[in-house]
Amino acid sequence: MENKLIASSSPHIRHDETTQKMMLDVIIALLPALVASIFYFGTSSIILVVASVASAVITEFACQRFMNRPITVTDLSAVVTGMLLAFNLPASAPWWVAVAGSAFAIVIVKQIFGGIGFNFLNPALAGRAFLMASWSTHVAGGFIDPVTDAVSSATPLTVIKAGAAGQLPTVWDMLLGNIPGVIGETSSILIILGGLYLIYRGTIKWIIPACYIGTVAVIALVVDGGSLLPYHLFGGGLMLGAFFMATDYATSPVTDKGKVIFAVGAGALTMLIRKVGGYPEGVSYAILLMNILTPMINMYVQPKVFGVAGGKKNEK
Repeated sequence: MENKLIASSSPHIRHDETTQKMMLDVIIALLPALVASIFYFGTSSIILVVASVASAVITEFACQRFMNRPITVTDLSAVVTGMLLAFNLPASAPWWVAVAGSAFAIVIVKQIFGGIGFNFLNPALAGRAFLMASWSTHVAGGFIDPVTDAVSSATPLTVIKAGAAGQLPTVWDMLLGNIPGVIGETSSILIILGGLYLIYRGTIKWIIPACYIGTVAVIALVVDGGSLLPYHLFGGGLMLGAFFMATDYATSPVTDKGKVIFAVGAGALTMLIRKVGGYPEGVSYAILLMNILTPMINMYVQPKVFGVAGGKKNEK
């Protein structure tokens, strides 16, 4: 019997993984931290997450309907964007701030550029940057202390920035989440467990989280010494950013080498902003700046073309 060779367009390697399945994995990974935020901050956390997710989903549906595009809200990417945006807000923030941030993230950062996969910035972090520029008092202040239920702006990184080392919480409190901060900085242990779940599921690679956290650790150890190292690692948004936002497919490099460059750059920028910048935290802006550099990183770390000398086509 004669064998027939059938030629078809790429992709030639297929997988049953879908966007919806990957986004569902991210949601599952975020649930433990969400439960912890509800435990510490009560209904305020629920209101922010519901408002943010609802705004993201409704806005995406409206944009796609207005632009005559296929409706893809069932892929759950808008839900993830809404959750991550809410995780970057303090519990004291009004619900309309979450709505505004999610709407900006979906319309300006995601849909205008073509939808999922075409955005060059992480939508949730860009939404947070928009809120910082518009209503900074609601985003960068008014943090609630889970222990006393009092409103405080003294996050661990703020204390370090002010040089008041004696007022720092214990490392155990940071791991559990008994510290003032945004609702996504609740429990570092639960955030790390969620990140490890994503690595186990193959949803993300270990390269970016490991290199990002490792770079911050090395620089913090050199600059501030071992006593402040745990506060740089667990006292802010590093774990949330390293596992859940720096690993975004559309805004991070494609190759493993590119991922290392991206993560090391994000770690260096994070510490640069923390030490000499105006804000005590630098994770959000560090990741956004590296998002902008991602196309250039991809360009310079392209693998060599198979069968072509030097990775370039021979000129005639």
